[in-house]
Order: sequence, then C-alpha cells, then structure tokens
Amino acid sequence: MTSIHFIEDNICLISGLACVFLTFSYVGSLYIWRSNLSRDHPTTIKRRFLSVCCMMLLAPVFTHTLLKEEMLQKGNIYEYMGFRMSGMISALFVPLILTAILFLGPLTMHFIAGTWKLYAEPMYWVSSWQDLVWLRNHVMAPLSEEWVFRSCMMPLLLQCLEPLTAVFTGPFLFGIAHFHHLHEMLVNGRSLKSALFIALFQFSFTTVFGAYSAYLFLRTGHFFAPLVAHIFCNHLGFPNFIEVFHFPLLQRLLIICNFFLGLFLWCYLLIPLTDPYIYDNKLQLLT
Repeated sequence: MTSIHFIEDNICLISGLACVFLTFSYVGSLYIWRSNLSRDHPTTIKRRFLSVCCMMLLAPVFTHTLLKEEMLQKGNIYEYMGFRMSGMISALFVPLILTAILFLGPLTMHFIAGTWKLYAEPMYWVSSWQDLVWLRNHVMAPLSEEWVFRSCMMPLLLQCLEPLTAVFTGPFLFGIAHFHHLHEMLVNGRSLKSALFIALFQFSFTTVFGAYSAYLFLRTGHFFAPLVAHIFCNHLGFPNFIEVFHFPLLQRLLIICNFFLGLFLWCYLLIPLTDPYIYDNKLQLLT
C-alpha cells in the first residue's frame, strides 16, 4: 500500500520520468545491436524493427499503470490512446488533406515535374513494399513513433499539464529522440560541425512536426490522424527550396505562390478542419 500511495502522491513526477524513460529507451533500443553495418543495411533495419516492436509493447504498460482513475471518469484508456471506431474515416482523410494543403508548394513541384505519375504505376508500389528502407520510413517509423510518443505518452502528460502545454512538451522529447542521427553521421565520417548543424536542424523540424502531430492527436482524439500526417511528411520530406530555382521563371513564380498559399490556407483551415465534432471526439481535450 505504501508504494501505491507514493505513486499516487507523486503521479506527475513519475509520469514525467516515465516519458523521459520511454524516450531514451526508444532510442537506446536502436543501438543495443552491436554492429558496424549502416542504418540502411537490411540486417540493421530488421533488428531495429524488432527493437521498436518491443518498445511498442512496453510503452502502453506505463500508460495503463500510471493513468489516474479520475482521468478515466471522462473516457476509457482506449479513447485516451486514440483508439475508437467513431470518426475514424474523418481521421484517416481530413488531416491528410490538411497536411497536403501545407505542402501545396512541393506538390506543385511534383506535378510540374511529372513525378506524380509514378504513383499510378503498380510496380512502384510492389517494389516499395519490398524495400526495407521504404517500409522503415513510411510504415515502421511513423507507426512506432506515433504509438509511443502520442498514444502512450500524451495521456500521461495530460494528467499533469494543460493540453496546450502538453502539445509542446511531448514534441520536445520527440525531437530529442531524433538526436541519435548525430552519432550515425559522425560514424559515417561527417565532421562534427556539419553533423551538429544537421542534428540541430532535425531536432527543430521534428519538434515542430511533433507539436503539429500532438495537436492533431488531441483535437481529433484519434491515433490515425497524426499517423497519416506523419507518413505523408516522411514521404515528401522537408521542402527543397533550392530546387525551386531549377524551374523556368513562370513555373517558379507559380511554385513560390503556392508555397505561400499553402501556408495561408493551412493556418486558416487548421482549427475548423480539426474541430472535435468532425471526429466525434467526446473527450475534447483541446478545444
């Protein structure tokens, strides 16, 4: 009974430490395999698939153990973790459309260059599903990261923080989790200055995306909303602004206009397209 009372009296501290533990455990699980193989080597990818699968099994244990009873009076643990049937169709498509609007500039570049035609080729999808690097970037990484950092961590943060504070706290840990690329770049021979610059950029970008992902998670109340946004962003990557100047002048002006138009429309539509009503989100943790 003493240990139970200690946990109850210090639930916020323990929940915070649990989130930090899960963050470093997630990263650590990628490096438990002693090997000189690159991160893109099939053996490395398969081992890391196993590692993150173990983390996906471990993370909900903390959520189930530490989530306070008073939190469960408003909804069950599955609802807090973003799993329910109602509103699922909306969660699969509306956040994807919203995210695509933000990437209107890069999508315009793909359209003009004609690379979008590749998606109509059946062999593209066949070869992609046989490519472990593609599966890592488009399936396993988004799935495991959204599961651990959103579905399992956010409920723990919400019982101690205001929703808007949790939106920016969780992503900070998410950004830290991507710092492990610094080690890989140094091992591959990149200079410390260059590797540090890239790592800091990745930290900033992933933290901002993590905040957007957490916002989608809380507004929609669905695991699949941030998941589809994550897959989409991983596929397009960070916009290549330099590539814009490789296009002819009129096309270049159109692309630049669409960059700004996409950002404007995304800001304008962010709140209405994430209205909890659209997703039948009865928890309404972030209104």
